[in-house]
Amino acid sequence: MGKGRLEAFSDGVIAIIITIMVLELRLPPHATDAASLASLVPLLPVFGSYVLSFVHVGIYWNNHHHLLHTVKHVSAGILWGNLHLLFWLSLVPFVTSWMGENEFAEWPVAVYGAVLLMAGCAYYILTRAIIRRHGPESTLHAAVGADEKGVISLVMYALAIGVAFANRWVALALYVAVAVMWLIPDRRIERAIAERS
Repeated sequence: MGKGRLEAFSDGVIAIIITIMVLELRLPPHATDAASLASLVPLLPVFGSYVLSFVHVGIYWNNHHHLLHTVKHVSAGILWGNLHLLFWLSLVPFVTSWMGENEFAEWPVAVYGAVLLMAGCAYYILTRAIIRRHGPESTLHAAVGADEKGVISLVMYALAIGVAFANRWVALALYVAVAVMWLIPDRRIERAIAERS
């Protein structure tokens, strides 16, 4: 099987995830003056959680795009690995809304981190499924190797989950730090593809 359907399906799911998240940005139902800037102040936590999640989902979309450039043949393992990733990403709108509406309370912040951790694990598993299908001499294996950056991200997510109960702001800072770490485009795959062309 070719990868076109896999890419199209994944892009569609990620677009829906982002759409669902933005639909959660609503004015408070009992705003006294809905036309004033002051009516938006209660939305700041919801907006903050939306921005954080938008960046994370955008990073996954960007890296997923590069990841699939290395795929020559799609196997059942790759299909299931991809669905596994999309499952965890599909939970991001729920935890984003829960965290924002509860003004970054401990449990929502911890569960948000758990979803990010599981999405990171799913991405790692998908990467390994692609390498397994294409072999140790594959472009992807040459690009990511042991994927230290990915493993560091997983450790930071796991750490943040525990820290959320002691200090939720430190946990949020860890989520932001992971996003910043990946915000600079990861050129490993692009370089590996260029070297093999």
